[in-house]
Amino acid sequence: MGKVIAIANQKGGVGKTTTAINLAASLAVLEKKVLIIDADPQANTTSGLNFSPDNDEKRTLYEVMIGKIDIRDTLIQTELQGLHLIPSHINLVGAEIELLDSPERESVLRKALSVIRKDYDYIIIDCSPTLGLITVNSLTAADSVMIPVQPEFFALEGLGKLLQTIRIVQGGLNPSLDIEGFVITMFDGRTRIHSQVATDLREHFKDMVFNTIIQRSIRLSEAPSHGKPIILYDVMNNGTSNYMNLAKEVIDKNNG
Repeated sequence: MGKVIAIANQKGGVGKTTTAINLAASLAVLEKKVLIIDADPQANTTSGLNFSPDNDEKRTLYEVMIGKIDIRDTLIQTELQGLHLIPSHINLVGAEIELLDSPERESVLRKALSVIRKDYDYIIIDCSPTLGLITVNSLTAADSVMIPVQPEFFALEGLGKLLQTIRIVQGGLNPSLDIEGFVITMFDGRTRIHSQVATDLREHFKDMVFNTIIQRSIRLSEAPSHGKPIILYDVMNNGTSNYMNLAKEVIDKNNG
């Protein structure tokens, strides 16, 4: 049974999609069977893996959420062996409204995933930065949440709403939901505030913070515009080794 990890943070620009794409790719390189689900209407994960959200908008997460198609009909083989994608589309915004009157509307994604979980070692969900119904579905479907954190002054304050949402989901919809860990992203060791926030984060959340730090990298930022994870765009880049180390940490944690 595959482990479902939601990548979430309601603050934009913290490396959420970058982490989803590159963690999934690194797990695949480590010979795990991986599915990445683009649960963000902006569809940045979809385009970041070299698929256009408009290529086949009839086979996206939106159609799954509103019950039009089986989730197995949305699976796309990516450039990396062992990595599949369920794409997104701007239409996903409409699912929030269309599901409002549906019974158990928070559990639609969990039910859809139940038929394919056994086919994967890891299922990574790239959540929307909004804390709406699609994100609640993602958290209800997930076993754990990974939270990317950019080391800036308001980083800790900004986590409050997300942690509150996680507690609400744990309180009823998904009592077994865990926090996989906090990942420090876009880190620049030359910046004093980055080092201070990283220290504060570790003091506050202790061993819930991954040892691996994702360093700021221009090549890492460029890779999505070429439709590639960093490991296929620049194998020698620090971002490649950072995300490979993060993937190994995830595997070790779940094997331990």
